[in-house]
Amino acid sequence: MLKPLPSSRWNYSTAAHLLNRAGFGGTPAETEKLVKMGPAKAVDFFVDFDKIPEDYPRPLWADPDPSQYEQFTAMRRKQLEARRDARDLPEKEREELMERLEREARRERQQVRRSQIQKINELRGWWIRRMAITPRPLQEKLTLFWHGHFATSAQKVRDPYFMWLQNDTFRSNALGDWQTMLEDVTKDPAMLFWLDQAQSNRRKPNENYAREVMELFALGEGNYSERDILEAARGLTGLTIDRAKQEPVYRSALHDPGTKTLLGKTGRHNPSDVIKIIANHPKSAPFIVTKLWSFFANENVKPEVVDALTAEFLKSGGNFRAFLRTMFRCEEFYAKENLRTQIKSPVQWLIGSARMLEVDVPPGEVASRMLASLGQDLLAPPNVKGWDGGTAWISTNTLMSRYNLAGFLVSGKADAQGLVPQRFPDNARMMMQQRMDQMIRTIKALDVEKLIDRKDLGNHAKLVATLEKRLLQDKLKEQQRGSLSEFLKGKKELDRDDVLQLVRLIMSTPQYQLT
Repeated sequence: MLKPLPSSRWNYSTAAHLLNRAGFGGTPAETEKLVKMGPAKAVDFFVDFDKIPEDYPRPLWADPDPSQYEQFTAMRRKQLEARRDARDLPEKEREELMERLEREARRERQQVRRSQIQKINELRGWWIRRMAITPRPLQEKLTLFWHGHFATSAQKVRDPYFMWLQNDTFRSNALGDWQTMLEDVTKDPAMLFWLDQAQSNRRKPNENYAREVMELFALGEGNYSERDILEAARGLTGLTIDRAKQEPVYRSALHDPGTKTLLGKTGRHNPSDVIKIIANHPKSAPFIVTKLWSFFANENVKPEVVDALTAEFLKSGGNFRAFLRTMFRCEEFYAKENLRTQIKSPVQWLIGSARMLEVDVPPGEVASRMLASLGQDLLAPPNVKGWDGGTAWISTNTLMSRYNLAGFLVSGKADAQGLVPQRFPDNARMMMQQRMDQMIRTIKALDVEKLIDRKDLGNHAKLVATLEKRLLQDKLKEQQRGSLSEFLKGKKELDRDDVLQLVRLIMSTPQYQLT
């Protein structure tokens, strides 16, 4: 039985912990507001986010676009007709005609691809901005979790509408139940394309999604057999994509109607049956509970905590709202080993820094390149397992990037050259750099007046304490004070630039990399 955190333990530190983990952090004023609410109401504030109005506009192009399919179809038809008409031409004329048509087709494909890349970049920026300003931080935090869990990459999917649709599927199911989430992801067009389910049919079942849904998404290794993978693949046949309408579709003619035995259950399982069997398998609930606890609380999972949370999860019918409320209220979530011990992901670092400093998140493409330089390229996870997280976020290169980007957030100044990937051709890299330089020039420096009282500029101890409370929700450890002490040595009253440097120094400490 999980005990709720007693009111006597609810203070600035525990409230800040909830603000950081259920969201992306915030200001001292936001933390104090949670303290006044008390633990139960503070948790309800995050979990019942659907009661908070939000009118964030979706991308202008976030609708099915049949013209794209029509364009490719027309291109293909043109080539086939030309091949037919060219059969009677002399060989040389025929070859010249086909070469010209191929050049035209290549140009058209490149134009479509450039448009797709531009929209994918817009989608990244759109989502980053939404995370930074949302009044529903837990909803976006959950969307981020599911993106890492059901890791799907735009590098293969390419279709920006499909990627937006999946992002919105995660968001709209955030307070729903586990089975519905798994069902909706299974028929999600981006996922159907990403793991080749759209190509699967009764004559040649594709096993990619069947394998990953059990191994990575719902059960974990060792809880299914190779036979189960084949049977699940047979049961999932028929799910595909209507490319003309850009929507999922079930085609019964492609489905294997035969009898299948999946995870000990025999029947003429269709896609819905397959997902129901997997979602309700005894290993499924503890698997997803462990993943959620690892993401929000601690990667070092205690079996007794998982058992207790799993029992609550099953009691609620796999409902996420009930589960999250239980998890965020329980004493174990606020245990000492969970407080300020989690390495910030790049998204947590960037969005949290912007919210704590009360600065605008950098413009879309700049922000997305910043995240990529820190190791988290949104909409392009490294593989189907997603990002490793934890200590994998930290390396010599990423720590240097965090230091440089801290200076950027504080000063509003940056060199776009460091954000442009070297893999791009020279011309493309130059255009990208020029575009980001223009964006960077619109960014304003940190407003010092929001952080400190000008009367404290001569009181070093009070000034540092104010910044520690905002940025760390704790005192800086003695062994990490060296750079601050050295910087303040011999100074009397600090000026604006001195305060900015102090902020950057604190953001560069090991302690700041934890949440």
